[in-house]
Formats: sequence, C-alpha cells, structure tokens
Amino acid sequence: MKLTKIEQRLIGCLLEKETTTPDQYPLSVNALTNACNQKSNREPVLALTEAEVLDGLSELKSQRLVMCDEALSGRVSKYTHRFCNTEFSSLQLNEQQRAIVCLLLLRGPQTPGELRTRSGRLAEFANVTEVEEALNQLQQQELVVKLEREPGKRESRYQHLFGDVPDLADNPTASIDEPGELNALLEEINQLKAELKAIKQHLGL
Repeated sequence: MKLTKIEQRLIGCLLEKETTTPDQYPLSVNALTNACNQKSNREPVLALTEAEVLDGLSELKSQRLVMCDEALSGRVSKYTHRFCNTEFSSLQLNEQQRAIVCLLLLRGPQTPGELRTRSGRLAEFANVTEVEEALNQLQQQELVVKLEREPGKRESRYQHLFGDVPDLADNPTASIDEPGELNALLEEINQLKAELKAIKQHLGL
C-alpha cells in the first residue's frame, strides 16, 4: 500500500475523526478539507483545495480504501475509510496500534515519547514502554520502520511504511560507528569527566 502525501493525510484524518468526533463521522468533503488543513496536530500544515481532496478521495476509492455514501434526497455525500478494522480490510489493528499509525500519517516520523504525548484522544498508553511495544508489533507486521537515531537525540523516530520511505530508513538501526554519533558520545564522555573532576576538587579528593 503506497499512498501519496495527500492520500496519507486523508486516511489519517478519517481515522482521527472517527475516534475523536464520532458524531460527525462520516465526513463531508468540506469537513475533510478542513481536517486536512488543520493548523494543529498536523505536520506539515497543508492548504489543500476541495478539488485536491476530491482527487485524492477518487484515487482512494479506486483502491477500495475509502467508501462514499452517495448523497440522497439532497443530503451531502459523506466519506468513510476502509483502511483498517473493517470487514473490507485485511489490516486489523488494536486501539494502540491504530492510534500510532494515525499519528504517523498525520505528523510524519515521531519518537515513542512524542507519540505518547500526542495520542491522548486516540488511545491510552500507561508509559513509553507500551508505545514501544506497540511499535515493535507494527514493525513485525512491516507497517513501520525505526529510523536511524539523529546525532544529539536520545530517541529514534519511527516512520510508517504506507508511502515513500525516507533515506534515513535505508539503515534503520543506529550505529555508533558513524562519525557524527561517535563524536556526540565522545563529547558527552568528556563533559562527564570534567563534571566528575570538578566534584572531586570541591570535595577535596
């Protein structure tokens, strides 16, 4: 399943609104456009037109990932996803896995800590360990990949595999053999040595 950036945003919004505003789901084209262009909880922030949203929905319909409830008696057409957890989809996720996939579709690569902080309205995680367990399950299903840890960062980010995979995922495991990573570790060690020396001097050791 390879989705364009717009298709990813559409599926992410349908997943999100199904959970957070069930009384307003399914979504009209207007509501879906507004959801795609939200300035909060979106990265990057987009400015899609209704025409672009309709084009994306048309492609998703052809892939049987979205279903349209055609307008009858003057009603507005509404859209629902078939992406996961439906009788039409082979992709079955638990609540935590679904929340993670939704967030990754809406905001791109994120760390376990970021996912836990941002998942409040979608699923409950008692701690970051639960997030990591759900991510490991998704990795086993080849739905997400762990990206190489960036220099100076404590946590690695995770990326969904429903679209183009970033170059960083070419080597998904972090390695201290890389110059940037090694230099960061050496700098941290030197800093700790200096702090330890200062403490010893203060104690007269």
